[in-house]
Amino acid sequence: MRRFRSWDGTELAYRVAGSGPPLVCIPGGPGQAVEYLGDLGGLSGRRTLILLDNRGTGASQAPRDPVTYRVDRLAEDVEALRGHLGLDRMDLLGHSASGGICLLYAARYPDRLDHLVLVAPSLRVADLPSDQGLDEVLALRAHEPWYAGAIAALHAEAASPRELERYRWLAAPLLYGRWDAAAQAQAAAEPAQFAQPATDGFYAGFEPDPALPGRLAALSAPVLLVAGEYDIWPTCTAVRELAALFGNADLALLPGTGHFPWVDNPASFAAVVLEFLARRPAPRGA
Repeated sequence: MRRFRSWDGTELAYRVAGSGPPLVCIPGGPGQAVEYLGDLGGLSGRRTLILLDNRGTGASQAPRDPVTYRVDRLAEDVEALRGHLGLDRMDLLGHSASGGICLLYAARYPDRLDHLVLVAPSLRVADLPSDQGLDEVLALRAHEPWYAGAIAALHAEAASPRELERYRWLAAPLLYGRWDAAAQAQAAAEPAQFAQPATDGFYAGFEPDPALPGRLAALSAPVLLVAGEYDIWPTCTAVRELAALFGNADLALLPGTGHFPWVDNPASFAAVVLEFLARRPAPRGA
């Protein structure tokens, strides 16, 4: 792991993997260590992945001020990382909750982006619901042998942390296109990867900025939104709503995949992202 000091002196850690042009990758959760991104379905074969542990997660230091766990403050860590890496502009990828971090970063620092990739992004910072069409998505899985238990667990109220972990495991198949060995291994590793203060602080006190949609519409950098057919949070329908906010966004709907498309179909996911990143970025000042 490599380290740098962010805007407030908090020491953050990041891992470098692969070769080729850099791709800065921000994990979600919220509050999850970056290790769950792996090599993003083989993207490290063509890109140098810069994999950041958000503050208070993984190998990164916890901040002195817990307010700085908030999603809008984490966007400043992304900017600090860009400066540390010496990049004038960068390609940026965010997954799930970190989609919110990246949306706020794009609105605040539009001239620092060459390409923006949002994979199953959280829509909360844009004040959009993530569960549009949820019943239709769930119906697609009704034939699965684990379906009844997963649905019951999804709606259950846990009485203890241990029971919560049990319900999460039972509901986990809903997040994947196939509940196979790769999916089960990732889901089993997740509990140890979360830092509760970072999770709790991510949206604490946050209110969406009504000016954000206008800033996203003016973004000149190319944007790729990746959504899985079976994802329940966000659904493909919800991601289409986000796509409509941009003036320059591609939407890739990956069949047979869920919230972690690089686990469900690594080759398809990597091909879509690499093809997008190979495009010429917007000219400066556009």
